[in-house]
Amino acid sequence: MGKIIVLDDNMVNMIAAGEVIERPASVVKELLENSIDAGASKVVVNIEDGGRKLISVVDDGVGMDAEDLSRAFEPHATSKISTSADLLGISTMGFRGEALASIAAVSTVDVVSRVADSIEAGRLTIDCGKSEPVGPCSGDCGTTIEVRDLFYKVPARRKFLRTANTEMTHITEHFTRIALAHCGLDMTLIHNGRQLYRLVGGGNIRDRIAQLLGGAVADDLIELETEEKGIKIFALLGRPTQTRANNKFQYVFLNKRFIRDKFIGHAVREAYRGLIEPNKFPMVFLFLKMPPDRYDVNVHPTKTEVRFDSANLVHSAVLAALREKLLSINFEVSARMPAAAVSLHAGKVSSSADEARRQRIAEAMADFFKQHKPAAGSQQHLGFSGPAQTKSARIGIASADRQTTEKYEPMVAAAPKKFLQIHNSYIVTEADEGFIIIDQHALHERIIYEDLCRKVSDGNLESQRLLMPETFEVTCAQAEEIKANARLFEKIGIVLEPFGPRTMAIQAFPSMLAKVNRLEFVQDLLDMLTEKVVSLDAERLL
Repeated sequence: MGKIIVLDDNMVNMIAAGEVIERPASVVKELLENSIDAGASKVVVNIEDGGRKLISVVDDGVGMDAEDLSRAFEPHATSKISTSADLLGISTMGFRGEALASIAAVSTVDVVSRVADSIEAGRLTIDCGKSEPVGPCSGDCGTTIEVRDLFYKVPARRKFLRTANTEMTHITEHFTRIALAHCGLDMTLIHNGRQLYRLVGGGNIRDRIAQLLGGAVADDLIELETEEKGIKIFALLGRPTQTRANNKFQYVFLNKRFIRDKFIGHAVREAYRGLIEPNKFPMVFLFLKMPPDRYDVNVHPTKTEVRFDSANLVHSAVLAALREKLLSINFEVSARMPAAAVSLHAGKVSSSADEARRQRIAEAMADFFKQHKPAAGSQQHLGFSGPAQTKSARIGIASADRQTTEKYEPMVAAAPKKFLQIHNSYIVTEADEGFIIIDQHALHERIIYEDLCRKVSDGNLESQRLLMPETFEVTCAQAEEIKANARLFEKIGIVLEPFGPRTMAIQAFPSMLAKVNRLEFVQDLLDMLTEKVVSLDAERLL
């Protein structure tokens, strides 16, 4: 007897669901997109336990009659396309007919829908692919879909779901993306009975950003509207001072569809090149409009990847528009500049704080130099190529070095004699196979970091209460992270307290980081926690 069998339809749907429905956020995304395609002007999303127990989406769209309702959850059933030619000009959010069937295959679904010209609604119940006949019931015009017990018959998938907080973070992100793309839509998000967002439709993109991220962020964005090479571009760009620790706040939309594209991402980075630090990311809200026949969205089940007919053209258009706008504005960019070179001949005296910092650097360098001693019998002078130095110049430098040596006696005692300091920022010393260049400012930062980690580990990190607390606005996801990780923040000397519905106040901060920008530091920590790029450990978080 043969070993190969044909899987039944229910098993096929459960397997196929894995490509479309990865987690509760995937369900929310698909249902919201269906509501938009149905012409809804108001949508209410209700979540329980991060989507494990319940995902409910209620809209006031056109609804479905009994015949359409009975077909809607069948695989590859759709009202969006009918011929292969339709794939060349997709203007709706969905089109494959996979989402509802995939959701119904791995959960319990209850649907109530009514069209405007009907006196009664239809109701359909499905339990992991097994449906009951559509029956009549009462209901408002539009559609209500309740998804319960996601993956309850697929334990292999359910065990990989994260905590309710984490799943809710992903749901909030999908909710935010759709809310940004559809400013005219009235949207509400509720979790465990608590309203997280109540977004009033009818405003513009800046108004919607203010509703989601706060007025301070929205008001400071730079507006751009242009057309490049047949592509309409509208953008709200963050200033170089509005940077984040990751690219989470870079939103790109193509004909109101959120996408991720490496060419556009590269164009954004290049547009900001030289304006922000290399390890920082700007806030960007980019909206592109182009004919549907110039790109293909039928690339990935999540529909976040697209294939352009000319990716290079899109890249150059975005780069040219953003770069031209950014360079036309006179920014006050605060950059970390090297300390001014010490005038050796003038014999200027450094401040006591600067001397203390130099001393700490010298002590740290002592251990470094012990491990990197110059080779025996090596020449007295470092072998730099370049114009020969005049005798008078060598004498002047030697004399100045003696003055510096006398002033900083402990530094020279700890470090080898043969080293060179350049512009008060870099140390050059000999090694067995050449020379070593040390960034003394980076070394100083490393010393502070190691000291901070040691104090956190020992539990004796000093935290200073602020006389005037600093306030900042947070997203719902960030507020949840602060609440969930309050003890972690306290361990690293940071005390955050609510100061309003979506405003937090920094009440205390580590004494060692007195010169650090507190708001940027806390914001970077929140970005990393929200993205789960670090484990919930104080040392790793730092």
